[in-house]
Amino acid sequence: MLEPDFSGKKILIVGLGLSGVSCAKFLKKNHADVTIVDSSIEKRSTDSAYAMENTGVKLEFGEHKLSSFERADLIIVSPGVPLNIEPLKHAYNLNIPVAGEIEFASQYIKEPVVAVTGTNGKTTTTTLIGKMLENSGLRVFVCGNIGKPLTDYLISDDKVDVLIVEISSFQLDTIINFRPKVSVLLNISEDHLDRYESMKEYIASKARIFMNQKKSDFAVINEKDSNTKSLISDIVAEKLCFDAKHSGENRAVIQKRSINIYSNNKTLKLSDIKLTGKHNMQNIAAAALAALSVNGTEKGISKAVADFKGLPHRIEYIDTINQVKYYNDSKATNVDAVLKALKSFASPVILIMGGRDKQGDFKKLKPVIKDRVKLLLIIGEAAETIIAAVKSSAVFKKCITLGDAVGEAYKNSVAGDCVLLSPACSSFDMFESYIDRGNVFTKTVKSLKSIEK
Repeated sequence: MLEPDFSGKKILIVGLGLSGVSCAKFLKKNHADVTIVDSSIEKRSTDSAYAMENTGVKLEFGEHKLSSFERADLIIVSPGVPLNIEPLKHAYNLNIPVAGEIEFASQYIKEPVVAVTGTNGKTTTTTLIGKMLENSGLRVFVCGNIGKPLTDYLISDDKVDVLIVEISSFQLDTIINFRPKVSVLLNISEDHLDRYESMKEYIASKARIFMNQKKSDFAVINEKDSNTKSLISDIVAEKLCFDAKHSGENRAVIQKRSINIYSNNKTLKLSDIKLTGKHNMQNIAAAALAALSVNGTEKGISKAVADFKGLPHRIEYIDTINQVKYYNDSKATNVDAVLKALKSFASPVILIMGGRDKQGDFKKLKPVIKDRVKLLLIIGEAAETIIAAVKSSAVFKKCITLGDAVGEAYKNSVAGDCVLLSPACSSFDMFESYIDRGNVFTKTVKSLKSIEK
């Protein structure tokens, strides 16, 4: 690790989240004067707040004070904080450096970094790359938007060969010099249009993952996705294309239940695959290309694919009750994720949708809902918007709570059906997170076993 010197420097961290806390720990360890500001008054009484106070970090809650921003030598902004808030605009006008946690931490890391982004599939692909490299005998640190900040590596005693970092568009918006050895762009579909002014702006955000790469680096990119394909000609790094139409060096061709990876004048065939759905085949292909580019072995990659059964809250099989299968896909927080989920099922589906609207186009779901959904159960703030968009495509019912929706699914299902929670919305209207929502769904489904039908 490159040694930093923050003695006497005033650092302002915007957001008392995981990345903010991690940055504060690292900065205090290196003698900085650290202040964390958070607009949420409720966070004053959290364990994180108490822990920070005990280390000498200053805390400010509620409305941001311009004076706190004006006196900072550096501002580190958490990914959940919009960059157009007035205090940040004021700081930009004063030429005070503003960076995100990924940008900040990366300047002190000399090990190669594999960075993974995309609208959907980031966590699955990031996890897979980590497993592939571990099975290849490499030491890895898996972090980023997956739940462990990159800065945690700086404050740990770990020494690894490769870091694998999941990166969201919000994190990419604040990079300046961040340069991954391998950048992975899985796909781009409508998402976060409540934060971006247009789809064009969202695509440009994702494209930033390639902006600092050189010819000696690698760019893993989806050749079939029209939005990612449009970026290929501008990429300087060596391109590794997956879901390619034709075989060739540095390409991955997806077949019905197998993937052929063409790299280093060899062909790696992956056929022992537990995951279902075309989208997961793409995730596996992208992960394999990325792993090979940082010394992953064919044996290590094949073993990881054969062992991997998926992650919680991503089309996760929960249980079979009265010959009806229940699946938790709470991580499907946008329209494209729900499209991919529904296309994974051949059986009739009872679909539970809804939550907080992210300005996705629910009308895109109409054909697949008409084809595969026997009953649509709708919850949350976006309920009326969803109903207006898809009501002509399915029998539907609006439910007050997720528990009510599970109960309706139970009453209306018959042997051979599937019940799928795949919301196409964020969870924050009713739950703390998609994890909380998925856990409530799972617990409710498990409780059905005590009911006589």
